[in-house]
Order: sequence, then structure tokens, then C-alpha cells
Amino acid sequence: MSLGALAGITLVALGMVLTPGPNMVYLVSRSITQGRRAGLVSLSGVAVGFLAYLGATCLGLTAVFALVPEAYVAIKLAGAGYLLYLAWKTLKPGGTSIFEPKALKPDPPRKLFLMGLVTNLLNPKAAVMYMSLLPQFIDPSAGHVMAQSFLLGTVQIVISMVVNTLIVLSAGALAVFFGTRPTWLRFQRYVMGTVLGAFAVKLAADRSRAVVATP
Repeated sequence: MSLGALAGITLVALGMVLTPGPNMVYLVSRSITQGRRAGLVSLSGVAVGFLAYLGATCLGLTAVFALVPEAYVAIKLAGAGYLLYLAWKTLKPGGTSIFEPKALKPDPPRKLFLMGLVTNLLNPKAAVMYMSLLPQFIDPSAGHVMAQSFLLGTVQIVISMVVNTLIVLSAGALAVFFGTRPTWLRFQRYVMGTVLGAFAVKLAADRSRAVVATP
């Protein structure tokens, strides 16, 4: 693997995990209302979701989307629509920030894990990451394509888990900080909603196709 490919996937992974989306919203909400342990259990489900996407990509799921571009476009548009929905919920009059505590019913570990898994599997950012971006960092001339895919995917997963763990552990402190500073809370809500909306527009306007790396 070239240093350029590793650096590229690292920057993409950081950009994706730091962009507010379904995973962040769920992990922050659960950590605030049920504690850090619940947030970490939920995060384990998110991790398995990433592994599922990585496995499917390495086994040729991108080839399916390359052969059926309409399905790939449908997934991107559905993801863009979902992000627009999240942006509207955040920016509309009376909208709430992810750092505002919500009345969520405490759930057992099994349900927390499953909800984290499903949230990530339905996360449009994860779908785009593995089905479109990951293959672009693979160099068929550098060696075994599947090994490169697993290595790049592992780098992304490690970065995502580290950042999301920090988010889970600091969610309560951030909630207290914003809760005592309503101006900051309002500013954060507008920034998050704008970022979500911009990402949705960019995703919907993207005309790239799924890239397939072949040995």
C-alpha cells in the first residue's frame, strides 16, 4: 500500500466521521439519555455495520452496482433524501440539537447493539464510503486487491471507532456545556443542519459511478 492511499483514506474517514449524520445523532442521544456504557454498546453495533459493508465490498458488491448503475443512483438519492430530512428536522422552527437531551426509553444491551447496527447499515455515508470511495484508493498493480480493500477498510474503521468513542465519552459534558449556553446550542444546531443539507446536495448532484477494482 502506498502512503498516498493510506493518507487519502485517513482524510476521507476523518471527514466522514466528523460530519454530523445518523451515527453521530444516535450515539450522542443514547449516551446523553442512558449513559456512556449504552453509547459504547451502541457503538459496537455501528462497528459491526462497518465490517458488514467492508465484507460485502470485498466480495464484489460494488460490481453489482457497476453493472446496475440505476440501483447505485437510487441508493445515493435515498441517502441524500434522508440527510435532507435530518437537516430539516434540525433547522426548522422548533428544531433540536443532537446535544439536547431527549426522552428516550432505556433499552437493554441487545437492543442497543441492534439499533447501532441498523443505524449504520442504513447510513448513506457508510454506503457511499464503501461502494464508491474505497475502491478509488486501490491500485491493482500494487498486489492483492482484496487484501488492499481489507487494509484500507480497517484503517477507516479504526479511525471511526476512535473518534466515535471520544464523542460517546464527551457527549454528556458537551450537553452540559451547550445546555448552559443557549446561544452556542443554537449556533451548533444551525451549523449541523447546514452541513447535513450541503452534504445531501453534494451527494444528490454527484454523477460518479461505483468503481470496481479488479486484480
